[in-house]
Amino acid sequence: MSAVTESVRVASHGNAFTRSVRDSLVVAKRNLIRMVRIPEVVIFGLIQPIMFVVLFSYVFGGSLDIGGSTSPQVYREFLMAGIFAQTVTFATAGAGAGIAEDMHKGLIDRFRSLPMARGAVLTGRTLADMVQTALTLLVLAIVALLVGWRTHTSIGEVLGAFGLLLLTGYAFTWIGAVIGLSVRTPEAATSGGLVWLFPVTFVSNAFVDSSNMTPWLRHIADWNPFSATVQACRELFGNPGVSTSDAWPMQHPVWASVIYSVLIIAVFRTLAVRKYRSAAA
Repeated sequence: MSAVTESVRVASHGNAFTRSVRDSLVVAKRNLIRMVRIPEVVIFGLIQPIMFVVLFSYVFGGSLDIGGSTSPQVYREFLMAGIFAQTVTFATAGAGAGIAEDMHKGLIDRFRSLPMARGAVLTGRTLADMVQTALTLLVLAIVALLVGWRTHTSIGEVLGAFGLLLLTGYAFTWIGAVIGLSVRTPEAATSGGLVWLFPVTFVSNAFVDSSNMTPWLRHIADWNPFSATVQACRELFGNPGVSTSDAWPMQHPVWASVIYSVLIIAVFRTLAVRKYRSAAA
């Protein structure tokens, strides 16, 4: 009897998991269709990172010392990992605003009336945002190649770097989800999603060599999860910017980036689903 009960319980969990995956994909499809119907959202999302690439490359290129060199080409290769990482993390604001808009329009109440997994609404939204981020990275990589960025490693390592970027971006969208569920309007979600991103992205090794910072600021930058992803991408791309820091994330940036991302997903997905359930209760 206990064996039969256990089998039923396992089957029930399997069915629940399958239903959750299916529901998440349906919600993701809905959000992707919405993106296609409102292309300006994608277009404006591409403009900012492209502007950063051009401005930083030609304004700061040649004026900053990277590894003892002030060559514009060296700085462009140093810069691009930071621009890529900044782009995927800034998608957090859009994710939060989108969820807040769905809440504001009463879409959550409509989902409540459907026999679907509660967490699927948020998972589907974050998956759709990851697809949009992947498209943005593709366009950004093409622009980077046009301004002189090059990689110097194998195709597998390059793809691994982009995989890390998508994982980091996916992790940060869960932070955006928590923000979107915590505010009342999409405007507040956009502001709340950006206000903390600027110190995270600029107090890092993304745009300057952290060894030139004051000791206390360098310590923060070296242990910044964002810095770990940037440093990991530089190593996987074979770009300039070898860290001289003794901090563990800078010595093992790939592992640090993966660990940071998994921890962020575990913590903030749990918080987001809990807030979603309380908001929909």
